Amino acid sequence: MEDTPGAPDQGSNSEPPPLLIEAVSYAENRHWEVAPGSWLIDGEGPARCSCGDRRCALPGAHPVGEDWRRKASAGPGVVRRWWTENPQASILLPTGRSFDVLDVPEVAGCLALARMERMGLQLGPVVAVPAAAGQVGRRLLFLVLPGVLSKLPEMLHKLGWAPGRLDLVARGDGDWIVAPPSRVGPYSFAQWARPPSALNRWLPDAVELINPLAYACGREAPSVRPRQGHAAAVR
Repeated sequence: MEDTPGAPDQGSNSEPPPLLIEAVSYAENRHWEVAPGSWLIDGEGPARCSCGDRRCALPGAHPVGEDWRRKASAGPGVVRRWWTENPQASILLPTGRSFDVLDVPEVAGCLALARMERMGLQLGPVVAVPAAAGQVGRRLLFLVLPGVLSKLPEMLHKLGWAPGRLDLVARGDGDWIVAPPSRVGPYSFAQWARPPSALNRWLPDAVELINPLAYACGREAPSVRPRQGHAAAVR
């Protein structure tokens, strides 16, 4: 069985740690593969990443070890052992396996969510996460069926958007997301904007969401416009 670096002893507690409960739930109820990630260490000065790099670009929100993808497991027993040994580890969900992700700014994502609900679109879970280093504002991560990473440029091209013109990216094979309630940054946590439920067990295809997401991202970037001759608006 896989080994995971340990964390400082948390002492006895009659209640299971929140991260353990959620990590096991993702594996047991959704059959998502899970991997333990780094965590934040508090002390004198700003919180620092457990990896020891004081210039870490993703403090408390990145894999531990280069073989993390191979070790990721959907076995509840394995996952329970990992977080029993290290209750502080962040919860990482590999993308490109059970799901891919469409990653957009929070403001655009909220606008798109409102439109999708009016349109009656089927939605999967949506995660809200703090911005990574070099980004501004929180992000919304829309879980969709795997395979969007290679398809996104063509989908955007059909809507009239040139590559790289929108702050809308796909995350697939080889990447990951940080799952709630993992701590990301000194004062922030990953949270569910739309939590997993029986109603969203079946994930949508990215093609069903791309139009409202692209429209919302374009609206939040006033200087960016689709090429003439292509419709970009949605209902």
